[in-house]
Amino acid sequence: MANPCAVIGVGQTQYKTKRLDVSMAGLLREAARRALDDAGLTWKDIDAVVVGKAPDLFEGVVMPELFLAEALGATGKPLMRVHTAGSVGGSTAIVAANLIQSGVHERVLTIAWEKQSESNATWALTVNGPFTTSLVVGAGGYFAPHIRAYMARSGAPDHIGTLVAVKDRQNALRNPYAHLKIPGISREMVESTPMLWEPIRYLETCPSSDGACAMVLASEDAAKKAPGKPAWVHGTAMRSEPMQFAGRDNVSPQGGKDAAADVYRQAGITDPRRELDCAEVYVPFSWYEPMWLENLGFCGDNEGWKLTEAGATAFDGDIPWNPSGGVLSSNPIGASGMIRFAEAALQVRGQAGEHQVDGARRALGHAYGGGAQFFAMWVVGGDKP
Repeated sequence: MANPCAVIGVGQTQYKTKRLDVSMAGLLREAARRALDDAGLTWKDIDAVVVGKAPDLFEGVVMPELFLAEALGATGKPLMRVHTAGSVGGSTAIVAANLIQSGVHERVLTIAWEKQSESNATWALTVNGPFTTSLVVGAGGYFAPHIRAYMARSGAPDHIGTLVAVKDRQNALRNPYAHLKIPGISREMVESTPMLWEPIRYLETCPSSDGACAMVLASEDAAKKAPGKPAWVHGTAMRSEPMQFAGRDNVSPQGGKDAAADVYRQAGITDPRRELDCAEVYVPFSWYEPMWLENLGFCGDNEGWKLTEAGATAFDGDIPWNPSGGVLSSNPIGASGMIRFAEAALQVRGQAGEHQVDGARRALGHAYGGGAQFFAMWVVGGDKP
């Protein structure tokens, strides 16, 4: 696609356990208005709206996009919903970017959300197939065996997950929108919390959040008129694979490897650890940081935990991961992927506030969903590609 695409506006809500002060429409409108204000635009300036959220069962509201058009200024305009399980926030942003890159629209508002307080996502995820008994409770019950497999084959010591949990929660203290803020968090605090799904402890897992994230994406001509610095999209990639098939590597899925290789190729990146300045990566359980370090090509097989232990992914490390606090600190499921994309854009725009990585010029946004089978990624930069 020949037309450049830029992020010219970002808006987020406060992420909380319960946003009882607003309806679902009000929650989305809050994020959308902030994105429009950041872009210096009004509802009338938007050509189309692309929305995304996790499965309807998570909130108990079926096809909510049907009643949201008026709240999002989409009456009489194209309104599209995207769904790819937990990666939906990322894939929604990519669909919106494609509408710009293909020359279909000049300005697109994209927004993703979840209002988990209106239902129970953990039990929504605990669904057994016909004539079978569910053997897991929530996403953690599904992913814990994959984490144990990673520990066995990599030789990672037991404390690595604890290090990630502490790091990301410390980062969250710098983020005004973060849900979990735990002053004084330490390894001892994390290790003293109950074991939920061995080896995942309570403070090694993500919270259940209400919240929304929105972005305004624009063409090159529209970006020139924006009041602030744009973040240019250097590459996008989506991949998926079946949840079960013979020979599938559940620890490092091929879909993730392929998506990473594709987005790096588009962005001209051959060494992501050296050529990216930071990364916002979907880590809902702490052990997925070392696992994704390997899957995304930041290091070799069985080496991810060593980068984590050495502090490479810390805020002051050579490749900071999740300076915003990540999914471990805020998790409105449908929006969690878009938050990663938006935070990457904020970094290269120099607008990440207290969690700004000094000199960030290129950043990765990453999301995954389902049984680690849906992947969405983009690379954004401060310079036009």
